[in-house]
Amino acid sequence: MADIESLLNRWQAAGVLDAEAATRIRAFEQRQEKHGGLRWQGMVALILGAILLACGVALFVSAHWDELGPSARDGVVLAVVAVFHLAGGLVRKSFPGLSTTLHAVGTLSAGAAIALVGQIFNIQAHWPAAVLLWALAALAGWVVLSDQAQQTLTLLLVPAWIYCELAFHVAYRIGNNAYLGRFLFVWAVLYLTYFLGSRRRIVQGVLFAVAAIAAAVSTGMMLDGWQSWSQYQIVIPFGVRVWAWLALAALPLAIAAFRSHKGLVPVAVAVAYAVALPFCYRSRTVSLNYGNGVTGTYTRLEPNLAAYALVAAFALFFCWWGVRMASKALVNLGVVGFAITVAWFYFSSLFDKMGRSLGLIGLGVLFLAGGWALERMRRRILAAMDAASPAAQETE
Repeated sequence: MADIESLLNRWQAAGVLDAEAATRIRAFEQRQEKHGGLRWQGMVALILGAILLACGVALFVSAHWDELGPSARDGVVLAVVAVFHLAGGLVRKSFPGLSTTLHAVGTLSAGAAIALVGQIFNIQAHWPAAVLLWALAALAGWVVLSDQAQQTLTLLLVPAWIYCELAFHVAYRIGNNAYLGRFLFVWAVLYLTYFLGSRRRIVQGVLFAVAAIAAAVSTGMMLDGWQSWSQYQIVIPFGVRVWAWLALAALPLAIAAFRSHKGLVPVAVAVAYAVALPFCYRSRTVSLNYGNGVTGTYTRLEPNLAAYALVAAFALFFCWWGVRMASKALVNLGVVGFAITVAWFYFSSLFDKMGRSLGLIGLGVLFLAGGWALERMRRRILAAMDAASPAAQETE
């Protein structure tokens, strides 16, 4: 109904549709939604049922796994995938929601089947290939079924395969976390901004949630990017670094170009951010006393003031870009990111330098005053966006 409402408002503002016809259309669509739509209770039941079904099958197979031979194991894992997809096909016309759920569980089971078959036949030498096969299975499901569950799985598994390939080639080398964090962050920003306004709400919602978590995790990885735990570690080879930059910068920029500047600007800023952040650190030598006169030292890398400023600046950029794109989700995410950055700076740089009582007092003031100020700013931004929306519709 939200998509229909926006279209009706545009058509009324343009004079194509009168108020009486718009009212009749709204009433008709509400009746259709009431009789044919899937309510939230049904969605919750389907999601929980899918999770419980998948867990039950996994527990049953694992309980009897040692009793089965290689051929029987292969047959079981393939049968599980086939049963879910066949059941989804049988109920596709009568219950589309259940069909989508069963096909999604079937695609998830395909990943487990690929991993188990790899163990059965001892072909797990290059484990990222299993993720590639899983992504291809999801892509085939998306092509055949064209539903949101298969599209979401495909869009998650394809970058997951590239990430696994990168992790395989940079493992145990100096700078591995920097490159892995860069990849996660740029792709997270791509997914946060590329699907804004999409009518496929499930795809947009799942990718937005996963990307928001990935952006936070990748920031920590980049700040720990040059940590070395052994004198025998070596740097990443030049060839690996070249294709790593192609995967984490060139490919996301090429995809974002399909949305012109609306897609390119945030991804380009994310690439610049990912280039600079791993170098925003300071080294500190820590002395350790192991007892019995045994001591040791090691060098610890910590974020410097520029790191906090850069993360806070990117959070503010997200707020600004959310206003430009009329996206409340981006504005809220930017505000939350800025608040987390301020709290992170306080705990990392100020709390230890105060006494316990003064630190807690300062923390309370920070949460009360800072939370009030951020919430007031957020409400003002959202109110200004709401006020600008009708004017933009009239202009169109």
